[in-house]
Amino acid sequence: MPATVTGSAAGVTTARRALGAFRLGIAVLEIVALIGNYQYVLRFPLFASVNFFSYFTIQSALLAVATLLIAAWFAWFRPKDPIWLGAFRTMVTVYLLVSGIVFALIALQASGRDYRLEVPWSDTLLHFVVPVLALIAWTIDAALAVNPPVPWSTIGYVLILPSAWLAYTLLRGADIGWYPYFFLDGSQVGGFGGVLAYCAIVLLIFVAITSVLVAVHRRLERRGVRRRVHRRRLDVEEGDAVERAGAATAPASPGEWLVGADRR
Repeated sequence: MPATVTGSAAGVTTARRALGAFRLGIAVLEIVALIGNYQYVLRFPLFASVNFFSYFTIQSALLAVATLLIAAWFAWFRPKDPIWLGAFRTMVTVYLLVSGIVFALIALQASGRDYRLEVPWSDTLLHFVVPVLALIAWTIDAALAVNPPVPWSTIGYVLILPSAWLAYTLLRGADIGWYPYFFLDGSQVGGFGGVLAYCAIVLLIFVAITSVLVAVHRRLERRGVRRRVHRRRLDVEEGDAVERAGAATAPASPGEWLVGADRR
């Protein structure tokens, strides 16, 4: 007898395919933002491509594009994502969110010093629109409760990339005298102690956001599993009821009809 797909399973499959399309759309939007931002900074006379790709925002955006494309493929062609992809998507989402938060803080700091900070459409996409969309996609995935829960170890892994980027940026900055963000330049924040203080705050933000996301994902995953099990039970009960109703209304076999005739 051919296997049938229950209503709840079919709904999950449709939702995952829609989620895959959403992930792909975010990746495309991120690519558009990266191209637009690169074209924007080309206008500056002191522009250097190495500096452009040294921004954490740009590196996290490139990582997000690759991750979202892989995640879109899994959503279309696999019933669920591997556990490593869930952890990686969470870390990338955190990187995008922190990039937006840091950019907003820099904008506030600039306005407090009466410094005009131009924000082109590409920066708006990179720092605000894409992070929000990525968080929405991440939340939808958690609510579907198809993929494994994000492990708590993600909180430790999330610091690997920022720590490596920080070491690279400080070493390179000391060599060429250029830093992508003001708080990494000791001359602007009161020396190396000020740099350490700002970096500690940023790393704590990474840990805090990751902790919240992991906790939320695991809670939504448990709730979604219970909801899906309940729907599956209802599907089974409905199927049994239909089967019993069909058996009750089915015509009697010839043997049963003859027995009934004898009794009459």
